[in-house]
Amino acid sequence: MQSVLDVLDLALNLYTWLVIASAIISWLVAFNVINASNDVVRMVWDFLYRVTEPALRPIRKVMPNLGGIDVSPIILLLIIFFLQSVIARYLRPLVF
Repeated sequence: MQSVLDVLDLALNLYTWLVIASAIISWLVAFNVINASNDVVRMVWDFLYRVTEPALRPIRKVMPNLGGIDVSPIILLLIIFFLQSVIARYLRPLVF
């Protein structure tokens, strides 16, 4: 059971970095720092969009419209940190 919790924690850490990378690349494309017509940039952006959008879409549906500000990645990161805290505080002691 300990190894399952370790893999789950590792997956949550990896997904955290994917959400952060997705937010950063969307900002860079929005401010024309990087060119979205570049094939490599488009492939990375598409990959990050496909990986993170299924988790971000339900949050965006619930969140009120804040204009041009998208806080759904922050909400998703808070949810991930909450899940990691629950695993560390409540599930790991049950395993030992």
